[in-house]
Amino acid sequence: MRTLLELIRIIILFAIVGSAIGYFLIYIYLEMGIDTEKYGLIVFVAIFILFFVLYRNKLQFSGWYKGKGREKLPRKVSQILILSSIALLLLPPVLNLLLR
Repeated sequence: MRTLLELIRIIILFAIVGSAIGYFLIYIYLEMGIDTEKYGLIVFVAIFILFFVLYRNKLQFSGWYKGKGREKLPRKVSQILILSSIALLLLPPVLNLLLR
C-alpha cells in the first residue's frame, strides 16, 4: 500500500512541478521567438531528468515508502545529470539560431 501511495505522490508531484516549470520555459522560449512545437520534447526530457535528480536526492526521503534502495545518487552522477539537463534546456535556442 505504501508503494502505491508513493507512486501516486510521484505522479502528482511531477504533474504539478513539471507542468509549472514546463509552462515557464515554454513562455520564455516563445518570448525569444523559438518554435516550441519543434523543441517541446527536448524540454520535457530536461525537466524529467531534473525531477529525477530532485526526487532521488531529496523527495524520496520524505515520502511513504520505507523499503530498500533509498539512497542518494552519487555526487558525480547528479552533476552529470544536472549538466546534461541544462545542456538540453540550452539546446532549443542554439538549434533555432543554427537552423533558421
